[in-house]
Amino acid sequence: MDVAADPRVGALPTDPMEPVPYRVVERGQETDDVASLVLAPVAAALPAPGPGQFMMIWAPGVGEIPISVSRVVAEGHLVLTVRSVGAVSAAVVGLGPGDVVGLRGPFGTQWPVADVAGRRVLVVAGGLGLAPLRIAVEQLVAAAPAHLTLVMGARQPDQLLFPDDLRRWAAAGVGVHVTVDAADRGWHGAVGTATAMVTRIGWAHDAAFVCGPEIMMTTAARATVALGTPADSVWVSLERNMHCGIARCGRCQLGPYLLCRDGAVVPWTESMALLEVRGR
Repeated sequence: MDVAADPRVGALPTDPMEPVPYRVVERGQETDDVASLVLAPVAAALPAPGPGQFMMIWAPGVGEIPISVSRVVAEGHLVLTVRSVGAVSAAVVGLGPGDVVGLRGPFGTQWPVADVAGRRVLVVAGGLGLAPLRIAVEQLVAAAPAHLTLVMGARQPDQLLFPDDLRRWAAAGVGVHVTVDAADRGWHGAVGTATAMVTRIGWAHDAAFVCGPEIMMTTAARATVALGTPADSVWVSLERNMHCGIARCGRCQLGPYLLCRDGAVVPWTESMALLEVRGR
């Protein structure tokens, strides 16, 4: 992408389908197949995303995919945490400092942090699901860390995301509970699913945010409601095959939702039946 030769680079485009150039300024390897990229605007910066919103990231010559923003840092820098699962995501994960990509967004709904801040909140993350929750967790920690309970589940210990954040949040007073499906010899923590950990905690919360594989979100949401958390105060994050980001193409339709516009964060009471629809 020859951004230096583009006369439009100093201003944001009026067409929401036109990507804005961002440069990779830092890359961190999170797990064997997950990387976090710090992206800085080449010139004009897009609006700052809220907790749970996503960006469409374009790898020139390969394609475009939706990725949730896992952190917003100074001067318009965004952190996207990406797992290599297909051609586009593999190309994005393979980027390094100096490479230029295109971004569009932010798109979608947000975790309702302002509505629940200061109340007893349960956050349940499975695998890469902690990335779309990360901004929300930071804001909840800033508001009332002792009222926050975080359950983090992963397939195995080397798949756990953001271990430094988990330790920092725990030191701030958050009730952090980490569990893995399969332990190795060096693991001395809990073994089992995130849903089993929710049940083991055993008490109701005022609200819950849940993000991860759909089966985990379904079982974890049901478990927290069974413990007494109000069902209308539980939110989940749904994904389908998002393509345009602006509710034009219809490829992310799920029941009454166009998830690029009406999601990805949706109330559990409105989405529990939709989770029976197999993802694409």
